[in-house]
Amino acid sequence: MPKTVLFDLDGTLLPMDQDVFTKEYFSRLAKKAAPLGYEPNALIDAVWRGTAAMVKNDGSRTNMEAFWDTFAAIFGEESRKDIPVFDSFYRTEFNKVKAFCGFAPAAGETVRRLKENGCEVVLASNPLFPLCGQQNRMRWAGLNIADFSYITSYENSRYCKPNPKYYEEILQKIGRSPADCLMVGNDAREDTPALTLGIEVFLLTDNLLHPESCNVDTLPHGGFGELNAFLKERKFFA
Repeated sequence: MPKTVLFDLDGTLLPMDQDVFTKEYFSRLAKKAAPLGYEPNALIDAVWRGTAAMVKNDGSRTNMEAFWDTFAAIFGEESRKDIPVFDSFYRTEFNKVKAFCGFAPAAGETVRRLKENGCEVVLASNPLFPLCGQQNRMRWAGLNIADFSYITSYENSRYCKPNPKYYEEILQKIGRSPADCLMVGNDAREDTPALTLGIEVFLLTDNLLHPESCNVDTLPHGGFGELNAFLKERKFFA
């Protein structure tokens, strides 16, 4: 059976300063929503509260439902009629945030090399965004939908990182066993819970987050050069 590699996106395939990215993202989202009557600070607070609801999701509803239930509890049920406007933001204005992200040619090269060697590649980006937002960010990294067999988004996911059930849900969706998979990410707190299921983890250290969450030295780690050497050693490609 072909091996499967799960890739995180932000800070892994797509280099970024998380604080700068979030600031620009929220600024543009608030500008988009202002004509609908949303006060910027109130909107941003509601988005954070919706995000917290997704992170705490217990699997009883999708992350999309968790977010919009929280949002509607703040602004009223009539706010749900604005979902198409927010979706439009992620398809259009959101792309301007690309200017505040980096670009790693080795990311696309590694993904394509895996595919050429018959491996399955999954985009295991924390499902806090709608699918159109996930797809646009992968394009910023020089990748496209065809590069991945499965993409987690807030529409198709019922858990978030760092909940191990997030990884369990992916395995169920793609029909793989933990022993056949590798998780590649840059967040020691959010990506290492995959280990509890028996999924091996490689930490990409170019944009390493929360190293205090684990002993990084006990795990395979390094830049894309080290990752490719590791993938070759583990027979993911020749």
